[in-house]
Amino acid sequence: MNEALQLLKKYWNHDNFRGLQAEIIDSVVSQKDTFAQLPTGGGKSICYQIPALLQDGITLVISPLVSLIKDQVENLQKKEIKAIGLTGGISSDEVSNLLDNCLYGNYKLLYLSPERLQSDWILERLKNLPIHLIAVDEAHCISQWGNDFRPAYLKIANLKTHFPKVPILALTASATPRVKKDILEILKIENAVVFEKSFDRDNIAYMVFEVEDKLFRMVQILRKNPEPSIVYVRNRKSCIEISRQLQQSGISATYYHGGLSSNEKNKNMTLWTSEKVQVIVATNAFGMGIDKGNVKTVIHIQLPDSMESYYQEAGRCGRNGQKAFAVLLNSASDYIQAESQFLAVLPDKEFLTKVYKKLNSYFQIGYGEGIDESFTFNVNEFCAQYQFPTLKTFNAIQFLDRQGIVTLSHEFSQKIIVQFLISSKEVIRYMSLNPQQEETIVTILRNYPGIYEIPAHLNLVLISKKANSTQEAVLQILEQLQKKEIISYRANGNDSTIIFNEVREDERTINRVSKFLLIQNDLKTKQLESVLKYVSTKNECKSRLILNYFGEQKKENCGICSYCITLKSKATPAIAVSKQIISALEDTSLDSRSLEKITGQPSDQVIFALQELLEYKVIEILSNNQYRLRK
Repeated sequence: MNEALQLLKKYWNHDNFRGLQAEIIDSVVSQKDTFAQLPTGGGKSICYQIPALLQDGITLVISPLVSLIKDQVENLQKKEIKAIGLTGGISSDEVSNLLDNCLYGNYKLLYLSPERLQSDWILERLKNLPIHLIAVDEAHCISQWGNDFRPAYLKIANLKTHFPKVPILALTASATPRVKKDILEILKIENAVVFEKSFDRDNIAYMVFEVEDKLFRMVQILRKNPEPSIVYVRNRKSCIEISRQLQQSGISATYYHGGLSSNEKNKNMTLWTSEKVQVIVATNAFGMGIDKGNVKTVIHIQLPDSMESYYQEAGRCGRNGQKAFAVLLNSASDYIQAESQFLAVLPDKEFLTKVYKKLNSYFQIGYGEGIDESFTFNVNEFCAQYQFPTLKTFNAIQFLDRQGIVTLSHEFSQKIIVQFLISSKEVIRYMSLNPQQEETIVTILRNYPGIYEIPAHLNLVLISKKANSTQEAVLQILEQLQKKEIISYRANGNDSTIIFNEVREDERTINRVSKFLLIQNDLKTKQLESVLKYVSTKNECKSRLILNYFGEQKKENCGICSYCITLKSKATPAIAVSKQIISALEDTSLDSRSLEKITGQPSDQVIFALQELLEYKVIEILSNNQYRLRK
């Protein structure tokens, strides 16, 4: 283990392994099949990257997340560790060359998307490689009862036949007992050494509050706990809006979602990680590779779609072992909204078939054609053209992605179209008056000589590199040139790329995967029911509810969740709070926030009393969310 520690220090600058990492590495290096369940932030990648460096040969890593593969390969290459990633969108010739590099180039890690294993010729090439370990990341994807089941994962089992002496390491962050059983059986590693870190995060206080004014409560919490925080929302629009509202309330905030460019993501992430802002408001696109130990609070202001995703996102607080808060704010309308948001938008077979056919028509792919073709893709434009509901369509395409029929990449790209509107003499005169812009303008003119006659599609990365500038600076110059009517300038955003992994076969393609669609829809219904149960259960410890979901039993209450603190506090009798409310409403109508201030009672007690008074028709609620006494 000394050599492993030396590698950890040399490449990752850590002095010690965390949690079960050392034991897992020892098991793998001892050539044993291994199952490792480590909660989010548990450092799963180290468990196969260190063994890759300790031994001769190649570690084969199978991961469904293209963005994670790219991220890990780039980070390893920066450390001068030889790694290659084979994802969708790479031509067969290029794949063949990369596999040759693996054979002759002393590479240590080869990352594959599971869809690549469906190609027999790739499997044949893998047989010739000196593979000493097979690591299966996100192993829950192999079970039809797991979150984001991917049939392509079933092909991984074939590797055990071809590499009977090579150990398999199955890694997952969240698997129920049923899913764990599936993983071991399907991968044919029933006798694996099992490492399971308890799902119990005893330093996290799981808080569920039913509130009417979520922004007000959020600001209260963030002011009380001014350390780094994450607020999770469901969509990109909410990211920007909530971030703006927090700033207006005096809380420093930025935002993060999948539609931002790489530069914007890095800029906003740096603002938060360097603690120049307290809060980052994010969609579930935020999280991969985030390992900030001092996050104090994670707030969800909308219901998550599953306990698995909630546990992972909530678990991004308190990684330093200090007390932290995972807060879920909900209101009565959230239950109805969640069902319409998660269940009503699940595609059935008929809708899935329609979307698949129209996708092919949209990109003019003929029957029996289309394999490995790649296109920039804007979901909103596609939906507008065929009058499809956006969210339901996106779910249908995501399902096609999980089945390996297409690959949907959520990387932001920008198409910039420019044409000069004035003569070259006038441009030279302008540059003499604005020398700080000269290098960028000259670079554009040199690389696009016909830009005076016809619009040119600029390569922003190329221009910024040749002009010794940044992409943001180039964009600012283009905007200034447009304002002065020197150029015409358009920037069209495309929030994704779509790759077709199979030839077009319409009904035949959909018939093959339709049974998985039924299973997926049933699973998602059950997952949402579990979330609703977690939120609506008022008389049980929240920590115990989470542990029970993942198959763990805990006899004692956690003592710090929203339920447990109500047991500790000497609450004012509900009847006394009700009397205070009735007295306050005698002369005027008031909202719940005003009633909290007037009564001096905690929000949860005021809300409870209001619900009781509404139920007994003592008061009524107005359209502006104020309460008044019934007449």
